[in-house]
Amino acid sequence: MESVIKNKYLFLLKKDALKRSFRIKEVYVHIIVWICLLSIPITISTIEYGELRSNFLYRFMVNPLLLYSNYLILVPFLLLKKKISTYILVSLALLLLLNLLMRYVLPVDPIEEFERFVRRARMPKYRRFPHMVTAIISLAFFLLGGVLGLTKDFYKRDKASKEKESKQKETELQFLRAQLNPHFLFNSLNSIYSLVRNKSNDASEAVITLSELMRYMLYEAKQEFVPLIKEIDYIKNFVALQRLRLSDSENVNLKISGDYNNKIVPPLLLIPFVENAFKYGTDFKGRTDIDMRIEIADDQLDFHVRNKVGPYKKDLENSGIGLENIKNRLMLLFPESHNLTIDRQNGNYGVRLQLTLS
Repeated sequence: MESVIKNKYLFLLKKDALKRSFRIKEVYVHIIVWICLLSIPITISTIEYGELRSNFLYRFMVNPLLLYSNYLILVPFLLLKKKISTYILVSLALLLLLNLLMRYVLPVDPIEEFERFVRRARMPKYRRFPHMVTAIISLAFFLLGGVLGLTKDFYKRDKASKEKESKQKETELQFLRAQLNPHFLFNSLNSIYSLVRNKSNDASEAVITLSELMRYMLYEAKQEFVPLIKEIDYIKNFVALQRLRLSDSENVNLKISGDYNNKIVPPLLLIPFVENAFKYGTDFKGRTDIDMRIEIADDQLDFHVRNKVGPYKKDLENSGIGLENIKNRLMLLFPESHNLTIDRQNGNYGVRLQLTLS
């Protein structure tokens, strides 16, 4: 069991390390992309003029400014807060301001040369073509910043939603486990009460067995997972307690096969089926006919329990609490890896539960 817990702990550490690594790699991606883009004006300036001109670098910095102003400021503080009108006005103003800056304050030689060529060739309709291309490129970087901002918000909301769902499931599981405790206690106290009322010598042994069961519930059942061997020991003690109070337990059978070491299960997962078998499989004379089997093969658990239904009316108001809880727990803990079959025929009640263990 210690090795299982250790492996699970190491898995969580690796998962956290991968998350941090992803955040670091994201920064690296941004840096590499901008270095690649920066190589374009550097190459052009070096080839055309034999040197790196500062106006090329200043002009290049406008595009990252557009992208990150939208990505880090405008989208989170305006667009995502539904200040649509303000977002549109600020975006248009920013685009206009930076395009004017690129045209009149930070002109670059290729564009100036193209404009001189157009004037000499008397082709005025092409005069604004370089500025249109520049405006389209700046708009593309600005929109890319918006897409990145919305994508980041989408993944952030998705992560928050999954965390909320996980916490909700944990809350539901805690509530379901809390309901199991009094259900078990009521059944066990009824058993001991029967022994005391009949002045049985087994009453003291029953109290000791109950204390073992309660110790398990207090110190083990609060955990998310417990060793399967402890869960099976708990079932054995419960069956032993029930046998003490029954006048005829000859037909109560519990068979366990397979290797159940180093395997874990959620606590109190099988006991509701066992409790119900004793509760409804005992007739008014104390005769009980119950067959229970737990089979473990590799990572598969196969649990069977079958009992005859006792000849008295079921208390619809107070019974079945554990059964409903276990169905809900199975849906929460093993949504895709369990199969529960319940059949009633010829006065018999049967349950079969198949699980893929952790």
